Amino acid sequence: MTTESVYTAEALKAELNSKGWRMTPQREKILRTFQNLPEGEHLSAEDLHHRLQQENENISLSTIYRTVKMMARMGILRELELAEDHKHYELNQPRPYHHHHLICVRTNKVIEFKNDQILTISQKVADKYGFQVLDCELRIVGISPEGQRSVF
Repeated sequence: MTTESVYTAEALKAELNSKGWRMTPQREKILRTFQNLPEGEHLSAEDLHHRLQQENENISLSTIYRTVKMMARMGILRELELAEDHKHYELNQPRPYHHHHLICVRTNKVIEFKNDQILTISQKVADKYGFQVLDCELRIVGISPEGQRSVF
């Protein structure tokens, strides 16, 4: 099941043009790849590069790194620090899509979950200090049942 995104290629093109940048076929392909990910799936730049190579897309890893960083700064992608040593990305969905991550440090398994109380508490804290909430993510790092059974 794919998640509907408010970020269309046309919206990205308009935002890029407003900054004096171009919508390249590579940028459009990267956006479409994220739009077509099943809900709950995250990609690192390396994962994205591998996936695009399998689709016979010739986009360099350095172009992918630059593009996902740019899309994260623009708010199109959400940059995630998961259990592994590199960042992962997913589409940054508008409210009420906020979700959180439970991460196993042994198996690198990631479970997404939603909890409205976390967003409510975050909003109260932000209001207290005059902040506007743009994103709210709770990361719970632990060891899954599978990880507890494995020996490292």
